[in-house]
Amino acid sequence: MKPAESGPDLVASPTTELALAEADVEAHSASLKKELGVRDLALTQILFIVGLTWIGVAGKLGPSHVVFWLLALVLFYLPSAVVVMYLNRLMPLEGGLYQWAKLGFNQTIGFLLAWNLWLYVIVFTSEIGLQAATYMSYALGPSAAWMTTSTPFVAFSSAVILSLMIVASTIGLSVGKWVHNTGGVFMLIIFGVLLLLPVLGLMTGHLKVYHPLRTSIPSFSWYNLNILGKLGFGALGGFEYIAILAGETRSPARSVGRSVLIAAPIIALMFVLGTSTVVAYVPQGDIDLIAPLPQVLRAGFGPFGVAGPLVTIAILMTLSMRVAQASVSFTAVTRLPMVAGWDRLLPSWFSRLHAKYKTPVNSILLVGACSFGISLLSLIGVGQAEAFQLLFNASGVFYALTYVVMFAIPLFGLRGITPRPPVWLQVASTSGLLMTLLYIAFSVFPIIKVDNALMFGIKITLVVVLMNVLGLGILYAERRRAARETTG
Repeated sequence: MKPAESGPDLVASPTTELALAEADVEAHSASLKKELGVRDLALTQILFIVGLTWIGVAGKLGPSHVVFWLLALVLFYLPSAVVVMYLNRLMPLEGGLYQWAKLGFNQTIGFLLAWNLWLYVIVFTSEIGLQAATYMSYALGPSAAWMTTSTPFVAFSSAVILSLMIVASTIGLSVGKWVHNTGGVFMLIIFGVLLLLPVLGLMTGHLKVYHPLRTSIPSFSWYNLNILGKLGFGALGGFEYIAILAGETRSPARSVGRSVLIAAPIIALMFVLGTSTVVAYVPQGDIDLIAPLPQVLRAGFGPFGVAGPLVTIAILMTLSMRVAQASVSFTAVTRLPMVAGWDRLLPSWFSRLHAKYKTPVNSILLVGACSFGISLLSLIGVGQAEAFQLLFNASGVFYALTYVVMFAIPLFGLRGITPRPPVWLQVASTSGLLMTLLYIAFSVFPIIKVDNALMFGIKITLVVVLMNVLGLGILYAERRRAARETTG
């Protein structure tokens, strides 16, 4: 591992074994093209982390949303940022969190982390066709409502978008970064309009009062703890994701950290002030949790007679952002089978690079095919079956488990470095770990009304456990195959 570059508290001396492991990863990464810089990383983080639905969820809290956002920022957001910067300084390697878990703990934990992240992205990406049809129907009006219920159209949308993702990922980040950058710019434009809307309303007299940071102290309840967990991990997670592409980043040890420092305050302001706009224009009980942005734009720009065209433009930009977000997830997760192949945890087939573009083309095709397969299953009725729904419900837990490992690394891993991670980092890791466990607990045992909360929790737990047992089976089978090849 390389020593850190920003102060004595972050300097670490790796053992020879760990240094050799890092050198091996860097040797494999040498053939990858270095396309990403600080600007690309910062825009991608803004695009990937900011979710428009969260300003609606937080808006349901009324003025107390400020307290919840501040708690989520202090207890999860800042800890995740400093832990990501620390680990990336030590291990600026292609594969990101997979490499951190592998070198911080062992190969098995690294593989299972990558497996859970892979499962999450496959499920997340499989919804892109239906979401595209939904956004297009909103943008085009009532005459296009048929799009969301047309199985051929949704399947066609999935096929087209996933095919474009496969092509863009195969060509590489020389193209993909512009898709991600454009999505990030669109996100900044939309939130810029959202933040300026109350100012315009006050200046024209259409909004009587606006107190963006007015707050009230919330009461302690299980519901409020649930919301806190959702606004922490659910809304503010994602800094670690871009580090997966460290081997395709120029000066990754420096660039990833700088991009976090640039993106973090921007994202925090977008969430807090964006929620304040929602609260200023929409009554707390009337907030649309699915589409809060079109709702607040209609309310704010309605008096000016331009709400219709603006909402249509915003919906189309939001669709573009959603596709770009899926592209970020898709591009990064295709690197995980590649780096697992480097470690002989998967067949070398996954690590083969395209002759011209130097991208893991086989891994890209597999992720695309799996995402399209799951999207088709949902369209033929399996999506209504309990087992399939449980997979979707469990997908957030798959992602959260990767954060449990990440926050555990400075606390219980990294036995090969001296000195140990500083106390302030361990405190931050503990805070982030507890917030992630809070999210998992309320995902497994929800406080919302279900037929049987205990049975729901047992089923979700079984899905998560069984899928990880399947991952262990794949790992075990590949190790046996590799051992036979070595001895043969």
